[in-house]
Amino acid sequence: MDQFATDIAHFHGLCDPMADNRWRNGFGRVLGCLLFVVSHLGVGQNLVPNPSFEIRDSCLEVNTAYTESTGPLGWFSAGGTGDYFMSCIPDGGFNDVPLSSWAFQHALDGECYVGVVTYIQSTGVREYFMVQLAQPLVVGQEYYSSFYASPSWGGPQPQTFLASSHIGMRFTTQPLQWSQGDPWPTGGNFAHVYHPWIIADTVGWTLVSGSFVADSAYQYVMIGNHFNNAMTDTLHFADFPWDPRAHTLIDNVCVTENPKGCPLALGVTDHSLDAVTLFPNPTRGEVRLSGLPGGTRLTVFDGTGRLVLREEIAGSTWRMDASMWARGAYMLRVEQGGESRSFTFVLIE
Repeated sequence: MDQFATDIAHFHGLCDPMADNRWRNGFGRVLGCLLFVVSHLGVGQNLVPNPSFEIRDSCLEVNTAYTESTGPLGWFSAGGTGDYFMSCIPDGGFNDVPLSSWAFQHALDGECYVGVVTYIQSTGVREYFMVQLAQPLVVGQEYYSSFYASPSWGGPQPQTFLASSHIGMRFTTQPLQWSQGDPWPTGGNFAHVYHPWIIADTVGWTLVSGSFVADSAYQYVMIGNHFNNAMTDTLHFADFPWDPRAHTLIDNVCVTENPKGCPLALGVTDHSLDAVTLFPNPTRGEVRLSGLPGGTRLTVFDGTGRLVLREEIAGSTWRMDASMWARGAYMLRVEQGGESRSFTFVLIE
């Protein structure tokens, strides 16, 4: 028996629910199985454990803040009480699939998905789900990411009646577990991959995808709307006499270094932004870009995630005088034809 076959035999021993009557409460055992599978898929495969939320601890009609060992195993709440939808719940139940209290939607894959609040008009708060990747990202390596999204609509108790834009993924080096009593996040106006347009298809699932070069050894991915109300566009499905809000369903999350490893929207792998160069860096004032394709959109965020510049670029070069800006690190993002690329530059004395 070769080593891989030996490992597989060991894997079955770990994951067979009959092998240990404590399995149903053994989150470490189940998550270990998830990471075992990912680690044996090879280079370029999906780094997201439990990507379609099928592996769970139980089947409960519940609204709560999740930890890694509750709800969809491995995933946890990074803001608010995001929702876990399962087909094992009776029809019309709070978190049933396909008919929940406020949405009708079949799962894209399997029988489960999650949902998060992506816009509230009065407070601007957000909900997020987060998971630890199978391995840290490599600094300087390009990664391809995607997931599918659908606005919540069509349930018997329509608590939400908006569709929203800017649903996306932000990568972090630390977990951001949210618990009852913690401040609610409102979006920091930055995501590594996001959909800048309103996702309004309530029948199908909309692919959100993009690529980026890792500038840190990120270990976690966080999904939701990472932009505040001023940056978010909305569409009303109806008008009700309560606070306008949007809730978005998420399924099939993927992160890989292989451009063919995740479903990607047309244009993401065209690499039209590969030739873009930022210089000088660090700089005392002037920032330049070269190699820009036509119709590039540019945004710049400061170290707190605040938007400081947004611009459409017509030519192949661009320059900016930032000599009056506060000293420190800034993130510059360029987008064109469904592709995006991010740069970090530093203003020094």
